[in-house]
Formats: sequence, C-alpha cells, structure tokens
Amino acid sequence: MKEQINEGIQNLTKLVEDYNFQSRVEKAISLISTCLCEDLPLLVFGNGGSASDALHISGELVGKFHLDRKSLNVICLNSNVSVMTAWSNDFDYQTVFSRQVEAHGKVGGVALGLTTSGNSPSVVNALRVAQTRGMATVALTGLSGGKVREFVDVLLNVPSNITPRIQELHLPVYHYMCEKIEKNCS
Repeated sequence: MKEQINEGIQNLTKLVEDYNFQSRVEKAISLISTCLCEDLPLLVFGNGGSASDALHISGELVGKFHLDRKSLNVICLNSNVSVMTAWSNDFDYQTVFSRQVEAHGKVGGVALGLTTSGNSPSVVNALRVAQTRGMATVALTGLSGGKVREFVDVLLNVPSNITPRIQELHLPVYHYMCEKIEKNCS
C-alpha cells in the first residue's frame, strides 16, 4: 500500500510541476465553460472505470459541485443503457458513442472522452465524429495519449501508463475542472 500511495504522490507532484499540462487544463476549462454558459451540450463518455468517471463529471455539472446554480447541459453518453445495449447488439459497440454524438452534438458543443489507454475505439470514433460536427474535443488519457491524439483539440494526458494510477490522476484534474467551470457558469 505504501508503495502505491508514494507512486500516486510522485505522479501528483509531476502534475503540479507541469505548467504545460496546467495550461492545457485551463484551455479545456475555457472551451467547456464557453459551451455550457451558452447552453450548448457537453457530451462525456468512457468505458469501464472511465465510464464511472464520466458519470461523476456529469453528476457534478448537472447537479452541483460547490455552488447553488442552474443546471448545466451535460449528457453522459454511457449512462443510457437502452441506447448502448440496443446499438451494440444490433450494430457495433465501437460506434456506440459516435452514434449518440450524431444525435446530441451541436456546433460549439464539446465532446469529452475518457480513456486511460487513449486507444478505446468507441471513444476515438466519438471524438472523430464530434470534430466533423464542429464540436471542440477534449480527452483525459494516460501518458501516451494513444490514438485519440489525432482527434482532440486538448489532450490531457496524465504522467502514468498504469491504469489505476491514471484513474487516480484523472480525479483531481476533473474535480478542479468542475470547480472552475461551475464558477465560470454561475
């Protein structure tokens, strides 16, 4: 346990000292705040643990983080079980999020994909489609950024290649983002 916690502390220290990363986080906050303050959709999605993080983000922004304020237009694409299972069963899981981007995406909106590897086909496809629809694209990934690098305006790749450590780093990043977005849109 001590080794894992120390590794987590070291990774967090890397984030604190990485001004380039912090600058990209601020850019993502700006894009998402502009979108949400104009009541355009933020579409959030991921698989597995990243699906849980996507739900967490949407809960903080639709509900509240710290401030009592209006609800923000955030849709978690992995939360609609009927759409996900029907589309996956009848067509293809790799397009389960891109299909929903086609339905809910709007010019000026933002697509936020979470994938620790950066290579999840369903997330890559959704970000690609979001760009074709005039949406800004942001991804939270591990160090390499994977294939999503090609389809994002802002890559938030945290300094680890180990899935649990990546997920541990995503939490404080998106909590910070939610706090700032909430203040910007209140």
